[in-house]
Amino acid sequence: MYIHETLDRATRLYGRREAIVCGDVRLTYAELAERVARLTGALVEAGVRPGDRVGILMLNCHRYLESYFAAERAGAVLTPLNHRLAPPELVFILNDAEATALILGPELVPVYEACKHELTTVKTVIVAGRSSFAEPEDGGPTLLDYEGALGAAEPVHEVARDWREDDMVQLYYTSGTTGRAKGVMLSQRNVMSNAQHMGMALRLAERDVWLHAAPMFHLADAWACWTLTWLGARHVFLREFSPRGFLDAVQHERVTLALLVPTMVNFIVNYPELDAYDTSSLRLIPFGASPMPVGLLKTAMQALKCEFSQLYGMTETSPLATQLEPGDFIIEGPERLVRRLGSCGREVPGVQVRVVRDDGSEVAAGEVGEIVMRGANVMLGYWRQPEITAETLRGGWMHSGDLATVDEDGYLYIVDRSKDMIISGGENVYSTEVEDALYRHPAVLEAAVIGVPDERWGERVHAVIVLKPGQTVEPAEFTEFCRAHIAGYKVPRSVELADTLPKTGSGKIQKSALRDHHWQGYERRVN
Repeated sequence: MYIHETLDRATRLYGRREAIVCGDVRLTYAELAERVARLTGALVEAGVRPGDRVGILMLNCHRYLESYFAAERAGAVLTPLNHRLAPPELVFILNDAEATALILGPELVPVYEACKHELTTVKTVIVAGRSSFAEPEDGGPTLLDYEGALGAAEPVHEVARDWREDDMVQLYYTSGTTGRAKGVMLSQRNVMSNAQHMGMALRLAERDVWLHAAPMFHLADAWACWTLTWLGARHVFLREFSPRGFLDAVQHERVTLALLVPTMVNFIVNYPELDAYDTSSLRLIPFGASPMPVGLLKTAMQALKCEFSQLYGMTETSPLATQLEPGDFIIEGPERLVRRLGSCGREVPGVQVRVVRDDGSEVAAGEVGEIVMRGANVMLGYWRQPEITAETLRGGWMHSGDLATVDEDGYLYIVDRSKDMIISGGENVYSTEVEDALYRHPAVLEAAVIGVPDERWGERVHAVIVLKPGQTVEPAEFTEFCRAHIAGYKVPRSVELADTLPKTGSGKIQKSALRDHHWQGYERRVN
């Protein structure tokens, strides 16, 4: 099964059914298929060839979904870009992927303008709202208006390459533990296996209405593009998340499902006008990216009166690996059952998940080990990083870097992360990236970045800094300094000045000692 076949099926069986609701735009599956065919033609006419990488920098929109299908139909590899990244980070990704084309949303034109002189391989930019562009420079990329390109292109209904299941079809970049972003190579088999896993886990059906509330550059939402299409369900798009926007969409479009991160759930249940909205159409809220505090979960279950399901996975697993099913959300009852609210569930059908010691042997119940996974959903590897790929996929298992315990019934409980990753508001932040930015400041002698508990964001980025002798700097200055080098969500939300940093015997900064007093009273080191 391939991505294009999901749209082919929907068009064949549900051509007259409404497929898309995006602001004032409403499209049937037949109309969607025609637009995808025309965008495919525009990409081919622009010189995109099978195997080329096509970047996309856009807020949630029906055009994002069209791009996922059109790039694959053109035989290309779509590379979604986090629109919150700083220009230098975007330049690195586009150049590393050697992207030949870029599909650009109108709101991101200023970001592109800040990047364009450093892009080495992009030849064509397709933008919605070309009028906001400066005139192209001689020798620069060709600029095309999205809707104009669709109108002028000859539709391409046939797939431009003979896809194989192990061919890379998407390239997602994740933050790197060494300061370098890693490109996760996903194959047709990976994404379509996950499509099946998701369909079963969430009991999806053609009657469902999916709200694209999480950003579509994340696989947390992107998988729904082909899974829900495959079933002939309806897609509703929220350009950027807000509690009011979410509630408006649920009420007016009778949304049945939307994947949220705990931060979003927190904003919704604390929205002052929540009770004024009709949310009775919601049947299930899957959530992921970080664990949800049990207190917030109980509040959300009472406020929204629908089922919840926690999903755990990562980009490298396309992304689903485990699920805490709705039936496991027990608030009152035997302790053995109630405690599962703190679990990320059990492996989903089609994925094997284990918790292992350093030697690869499985831990006993209650013993801490690393989560490892294998299945058809596990990535091909990291783009042009064979050594890291071999280390991560050693022994045929995907090593997550997440530390957990497992109980006698196979439920996993994440307790910490071995790779110093911070999840703030559903976004992954690696401490080394932030530390690299801090060390560029001339007054910094040493810096350590950790995640500390935060009621609003789950975790917040916290920096502990030792100044060089004779230097005096206000903590707020470091926050502003970082904004010029890294994405806003990675910038420290709090800064602490210290005389020294704790060290291990080998001289390595001992981050566990810095974390301990912040996490006292918490059962786990992720919030």
